[in-house]
Amino acid sequence: MISLEQYIERFLKIKTKNGQITNLEMNTAQKKVYDVFKEKYNREEPCKIIVLKARQMGISTVIEAIISSLTMTHYYMTSLIVAHKSDSTAHIYDMAKLYYDELPPSLKPMVKYSNARLLDFQNPTQDKDEKQANAGLRSSIRVATAGEKGVGRSETFNYMHLSELAFWDEKDGQTVQDQLTGLLQTIPNGQSFLAIESTANGYNYFKSLWDAAVRGDNDFIPIFIPWFEMEEYRMEPRGIKFTPDEEAEKEKYGLDYSQLAWRRYAIRNLCGGDIDRFHQEYPSTPDEAFIMSGNPYFNVGKLTERLGKVEPCVKRGMFSSVGNFYEDYKGAVEIWKEPVKDHVYAIGADTAGEGSDFFVAYVIDKKTMEQVAKYRSQTDEGLFVEQLRSLGYFYNYAMLAPECNFSSYPTMKLQELGYTNMYVRESEDTYQVKYAKKYGFRTTTLTRPIILSMLNDLIRDHADKINDRDFLTEALSFVKNDQGKPEAASGSHDDCVMAMAIAYYVLDQARESFTSEEEEVPDYVTDFLNYGG
Repeated sequence: MISLEQYIERFLKIKTKNGQITNLEMNTAQKKVYDVFKEKYNREEPCKIIVLKARQMGISTVIEAIISSLTMTHYYMTSLIVAHKSDSTAHIYDMAKLYYDELPPSLKPMVKYSNARLLDFQNPTQDKDEKQANAGLRSSIRVATAGEKGVGRSETFNYMHLSELAFWDEKDGQTVQDQLTGLLQTIPNGQSFLAIESTANGYNYFKSLWDAAVRGDNDFIPIFIPWFEMEEYRMEPRGIKFTPDEEAEKEKYGLDYSQLAWRRYAIRNLCGGDIDRFHQEYPSTPDEAFIMSGNPYFNVGKLTERLGKVEPCVKRGMFSSVGNFYEDYKGAVEIWKEPVKDHVYAIGADTAGEGSDFFVAYVIDKKTMEQVAKYRSQTDEGLFVEQLRSLGYFYNYAMLAPECNFSSYPTMKLQELGYTNMYVRESEDTYQVKYAKKYGFRTTTLTRPIILSMLNDLIRDHADKINDRDFLTEALSFVKNDQGKPEAASGSHDDCVMAMAIAYYVLDQARESFTSEEEEVPDYVTDFLNYGG
């Protein structure tokens, strides 16, 4: 009786980069993945892994070797391969097909179907008696491309390989998270194997899943494989004089000079001389992989630098009435700095609308340009308006600028409650051929690029003014799509980004005094402010 590892290395064959067929001998990176699987498998426990990798390390190869070996040697096992695009799916399936084709004849299970989407291991005979006497394994390996309608629906899969999840796209209104959630329902609770592997592609859903695994918030075992764990990434360093930066890299990661020589070669010849490209394709740390990948809209360096310095809020809670704040560690209102008398504040808010799940508001101090408070919650509009109104009163009767694209309820309700210090946009009254005042901020194809550009400038020059970790993290997943339009990456939100952009854009309109009769501060608000708010 041989072990699964012996089966793989003795009987499975791969096609090398030189086009030769040879036995699969696991390298260090592949062994790292296999050992995690083996520990769970030997305990007869479910195994879920998420692998963040550099390029060309053979991770798909070893995952497919595990799945193919189990499927080709056990009865009634079903496996599924899903990749981000059809040619990648076909490439991984070809690995499985080659594993089968190159098996010794005595080890080959019977195959009924062998096509571009299915390897079905059962007796192909039409003879019922023969089939009843020897039905074969009745196991199978299926393939699909991410986003295909009905992938995995109404089926159960014991083994699943999801490749390059960071590059999956939203399809037919289904986010990457929706697609993955659907696939997870097909895996039984018993002994099983689910492998997600990908190179990084910015701060998207794969990053969120990875972070959750690292924190222990899900059952995935995170496996990171840096470039220097590949034995073949070495070159003879003869005659090379290394720079101080290269020497520092050597000390930081415990490299030898042959690895350092390959690193220099790879930067020059594989990455076009671009060190950032090398970090993306061949990362040394998970943070390096995510930071340097994708197509971010904002300055990633400034965001990550600020993330490392932000402090927690000094107070967290809710408002029970106008100006009455009580602390609650689960509260949706976070305060970094209390209101300062005579300071003017503006509050930008993004309502939960299309493609968004959160109500978000940010408070900006006009004098210091600093973001001093936040409201963020998945709640109803009524509570949102109550908290927004109280937050405004608390910060010296701040000017409120709620977005009104998807609902006019917040602006209407605020007026009804007597809160008239709101951002005013001009709107043409076609009936009277004049301009009429309208409350609230409207995001359009004209205003959206302006407010985002202003926010981009602020992050580049004054990222230290922003205190909210949720915003900084979300801004890292705000990317330019294939058409160059800035938007949240698939599976991510843009609530914080849009609320912050609105808040800084409307700041100029915020003022200390009110001149028109309709905009006078109500007496009870004046009393509150004079009292010390």
